[in-house]
Amino acid sequence: MTDPSETTHTTHPTGGQPFGQRLAATMAERGQLCLGIDPHPELMQDWGLPVDVNGVEHFSRTVIEVAHDYTNDPHQTGGVAVLKPQVAFYERYGSAGFAVLETVLAEAREAGILTIADAKRGDIGSTMAGYATGWLADGSALAADALTLSPYLGYESLRPAIELARRHHRGVFVLGLTSNPEGAQVQHRGGPENSVARTIIDRVSRDNKSEIRHTGTPVMGSVGLVIGATVASRTRELGIDLSDTQAPLLAPGFGAQGAGVDDVVTGFGRAWPQVLVNSSRGILRAGPQRSGIQEAIENTLCSLARVHIA
Repeated sequence: MTDPSETTHTTHPTGGQPFGQRLAATMAERGQLCLGIDPHPELMQDWGLPVDVNGVEHFSRTVIEVAHDYTNDPHQTGGVAVLKPQVAFYERYGSAGFAVLETVLAEAREAGILTIADAKRGDIGSTMAGYATGWLADGSALAADALTLSPYLGYESLRPAIELARRHHRGVFVLGLTSNPEGAQVQHRGGPENSVARTIIDRVSRDNKSEIRHTGTPVMGSVGLVIGATVASRTRELGIDLSDTQAPLLAPGFGAQGAGVDDVVTGFGRAWPQVLVNSSRGILRAGPQRSGIQEAIENTLCSLARVHIA
C-alpha cells in the first residue's frame, strides 16, 4: 500500500498555495472568526439531540450548513473563516465517531471553508510521522487544512508534522500559551528571558520566517500558535512580541470562556491582524434553531469588527 504522504499529486485539494497564504486571504475576505464544532454532551442535550454518534452527526452538519449559508449570504458582511472540529468529541465514539469526523471535514471542504482539526497531537519519530500522515497528507480521509500540536516532547519532535504540512500546503498550530491554570507551571518555567513558552514561540517564528523567505510571499507563515484569549496579555510579562512571529494566532476562549473584546485588544495589541478568534459554545448555545446560530455569528463578527489597534 502506498503511503499517502509519499504520493505525487498533479493537483492539490488545497489549491497548491501555502496554508498561511490561503488563511490570510480568507481572513481578509471573511474576517477573523473561527467557529468551533464542539458536540459537547451538555450542548447536544440542550439542542434536544441524543448523546450518541447520530446526535454528533446531526449537530456537526447543522453547524457546517449554517456557516456555509451565512458566509455565502450576499447580504452579510464577512463570515466564518475557519471551522475547528474538536476531535475529542468524535473520538469518544470510536470508529463511528471518526467516520462522522471524516464526513465533517469533507463537507466543510465542499462548503469552501478552511478546517483546523483540534487534536493536539504530539509524539516523536515515526509515531509523530504517523499522526502527521493521518491528519495532513493528501489522500487521507482525516486530512484537515491544519492540525493543532503539543510541543511538550520538544519542539523538534513536531518536525515530521511541520514538514509534511508544508509539502501538502497545509498548516499546524502549536500550543504556545494556554488558559488552563496549570499551563503556567510549564509554559512560564524559566522566567521572562528563558521561558518554555518563549522558546517555543521563537522556534515558530524562525520556521515562519524561513518559509516566507523561501516562498517570497510577504504573508503569514504556515506554522501557527495557539494563544489563549484570556492569557494573551502574559506575553508581555514573558518578553514575547507576537507581531514579530509572522504566525497565524489561534485564540480560543472568546465568549463562553470569558474573553471579550477588551481582552483581545489588551492581549494581542499589534498582533491583532494575525489573530483567528475561536468561539465555540459562545455561538452554538444559541442553537438548535439555525436563525439563532446565525444571529450569534453576526453578533460575534460585529464585536470583532469594533477592534481597532493603534
